[in-house]
Amino acid sequence: MDATENTHSLPASEDLSPLEQDVLDEYERLAENMKKLASLLDAMAGTPTAEILDGLRQLERKTSLVFTLLKASVYSIVLQQEIYSGDQGGEGTGGGQ
Repeated sequence: MDATENTHSLPASEDLSPLEQDVLDEYERLAENMKKLASLLDAMAGTPTAEILDGLRQLERKTSLVFTLLKASVYSIVLQQEIYSGDQGGEGTGGGQ
């Protein structure tokens, strides 16, 4: 296959316009990325599904814990603001009597 590739002569970079050279460079990068993707998918296909599911379950537990802590923090902040605004409102009405 390499011999066939060598028989096809590619135009010299001087013969190409800058746009054509950019397009060829992008195709080369795309081909490299596709090869990386193919090898990654091949590796993932070899990984047992149970391991992936266990990893996802652990991730879900950690995410739900973080979400719960975030909700508790937001609730605490809202509660503190209500208490603070209630204290200020009470002082303003009590001072006028």
